[in-house]
Amino acid sequence: MLFLRSLLYMLWLIVTVVPYAVMVLVVSIFVRGAPLYWLCVGWIRIALFGARWICGIRERVQGLENLPDGPCILLSKHQSAWETLALPKIMPRPLSFVFKRELLFVPFFGWALGRLDMVHIDRSKRAEAWAKVAEQGRRFMEQGCWVIMFPEGTRTPRGSQGTYKSGGTRLAVTTGVPVVPIAVTSARCWPRQAFIKRPGTIDVSIGKPIPSAGRNADELMREVEAWIEAEMRRLDPATIDARAALNALPPLIKGYLRLGGFVGDGAVLDHQFNTTD
Repeated sequence: MLFLRSLLYMLWLIVTVVPYAVMVLVVSIFVRGAPLYWLCVGWIRIALFGARWICGIRERVQGLENLPDGPCILLSKHQSAWETLALPKIMPRPLSFVFKRELLFVPFFGWALGRLDMVHIDRSKRAEAWAKVAEQGRRFMEQGCWVIMFPEGTRTPRGSQGTYKSGGTRLAVTTGVPVVPIAVTSARCWPRQAFIKRPGTIDVSIGKPIPSAGRNADELMREVEAWIEAEMRRLDPATIDARAALNALPPLIKGYLRLGGFVGDGAVLDHQFNTTD
């Protein structure tokens, strides 16, 4: 049943994104900036509507009152593609994502994405990439956008923690704007690189803005990391504890578990602790 629902949802995304992307490409000839962004959010609402009614994936958001009135940089936990869809719908301002330029080559979706005010970088050219983030990030914030970055750089399995990189806090210190940490439990229903989607509730918790003035970028990122990971432990405690227990097993035992398909990139955790609350 989960397979069929997930397949139906994949078809829903394909059937809706193609005509919508074509419409966006045509409209972008005449309209750019915020109006085009909110037009694209219309498709995101369609995509999340399908996730709710086909796959049973709901959301629960807390901390909206913490969002500032002025410019800021959002620094979010990254577990799946879900938050890249949901956060633009949740946030009251246009978001400028910082992402690898390869996404621009995804048919239809990437083509439409390239017409928006986003920062797409070549990660193989670090110095050039940072200069582009600093220049475009500042410009987009001056235009009323919020910049959003995923400090871990890639999607992480449920219950795990990646290496937090300080690019987002470096931009905050450079521009003098606060950072807003965000915790997301999306892998509970939508694990990374997984076709099967599971019904349940994804929690999004938005922290209070952290000023960047006079701060060291690495020190500021450690504060962001501490808040996000503490919030993840509060929102999804069973999975965190289970992964810690698995990591404590001798390598030989973990090897047998992986060979048997019981452990692998969070699969056992997603099975054992999937919730529908």
